[in-house]
Amino acid sequence: MLTLTVGQLYERLKDSLQLELLGSPDGLNRPVPCDDASGPGLVLAGYTGRFVHERLQVMGETEVTYLKSLTAEERHRNLTAYFSYDIPCVMITKGQTLPEGFEELATKAGIAILRSRLKTQEFYARLGPFLEDAFAPTTTLHGSLADVYGVGLLFTGQSGIGKSECVLDLVERGHRLVADDVVIARRKGADVILGSGHPLQRHFMEIRGVGLIDVRAIFGIRAVRQQKRIEVIVNLVEWKQGMTVERTGLDTQTTTILDVEVPRISVPLNPGKNITVVAEVIAMNHLLRYSGEDPAHTFNERLKGHMREKADVQRYLLDDDE
Repeated sequence: MLTLTVGQLYERLKDSLQLELLGSPDGLNRPVPCDDASGPGLVLAGYTGRFVHERLQVMGETEVTYLKSLTAEERHRNLTAYFSYDIPCVMITKGQTLPEGFEELATKAGIAILRSRLKTQEFYARLGPFLEDAFAPTTTLHGSLADVYGVGLLFTGQSGIGKSECVLDLVERGHRLVADDVVIARRKGADVILGSGHPLQRHFMEIRGVGLIDVRAIFGIRAVRQQKRIEVIVNLVEWKQGMTVERTGLDTQTTTILDVEVPRISVPLNPGKNITVVAEVIAMNHLLRYSGEDPAHTFNERLKGHMREKADVQRYLLDDDE
């Protein structure tokens, strides 16, 4: 999760949110502790019983108009109580003129004011996705992530087993590299895991015996992408005599990443196996399942139907003999 300050938020969003800095510059050092933004509500009227001060404070036309309707004494009293809380910052929408005494009290409390020319609804629509992304749960995974036929395949396995070489072969066949060796996984919403590379390492690969290569420079811009949803984990394992492997695909294995279950397929490696073709089939089979057709279950139902028909025929013959 990103450690975010008001100053960082201002620098990243000042263009898209059309922000203007007012109030105390010292307030830019304040942390943004959560991904929520809301209006102050009844605290502007003096009621602070249920005030969630950790949120970014957004004031639209309703709040500003209300403050301007108060007497100078009432406004000073209510705003003094408001700014006594450790709030991250105050955001004013629609480019409104601040109520009398508002900026002075904010500056005295060390709180920055960010004023935007956007309408309140549009302001929330642009601010929300940024906060959701900034505070999304994040973890680092060891593996190689590729986009194969639009399906995000994360190749895992012990060091040196051939994850990078497999992805490099897929790139040569027209698929796309997302990240190699270090994959930064971030949860979006309730069940989506997005994978991306480290900013310093992005689109570089280490091929043992060759060294570092720049996939984008060698294969072109179409061979890479910035991020991709992790949809299937392909775990590469060394083949050993007598090891148990899945033969039908009926028993689906999963791995939990950031509390989200992701399908996992273990592929044993032995001499002569074309792992890149297997990876392409895994991606296409996933697309088939996503469209509502499961080959393993279809075959299983067909087999059980055949067995039922055969049992019915045998039962009929036995009844006929009697």
